[in-house]
Amino acid sequence: MKYKNFDIMRKPILPKPGEGKRGAQGHLGYLVRQASVAVRAAMEKALADVEVTPPQFSVLTMIVAYPGASGADLARLTFLTPQTINVIVRNLERMGAIAKSADAEHGRILRLTATAKGQALLKRCRWRVMEVEDRLGGLLGRDEERVVRRWLSAVGEALTK
Repeated sequence: MKYKNFDIMRKPILPKPGEGKRGAQGHLGYLVRQASVAVRAAMEKALADVEVTPPQFSVLTMIVAYPGASGADLARLTFLTPQTINVIVRNLERMGAIAKSADAEHGRILRLTATAKGQALLKRCRWRVMEVEDRLGGLLGRDEERVVRRWLSAVGEALTK
């Protein structure tokens, strides 16, 4: 026998994504987090066969977009801790995807660039991640997507001030 939101053993009946507080009536911050976790899980699945994690993909993407970025730059760009960046950079370097060079003025700062192997790896990863992006975009019309992109960008800007 079931009671409202409880089964016979008095255990709560938890909603699935899109239901109850996990649906449109939920707290906005929670819904953003729920979406973020769902996107990350989909990316993990899409990248699994190339043995690249979503954080590695993000870091490699930023190194290609901003050649010469430092580890500290990458931490800020990818929302990862410096310690996590160090592990990712070490693994990407071990894979032959990136190269390090000392900064011309500050020798202790290491500048990172993608190798040809890293560029090729990123290209393979992007194809897989585009499938996730296409699924996301398929939930919206073109105009709605522009609004959502502007809103998400504005959230990042407004809440980091």
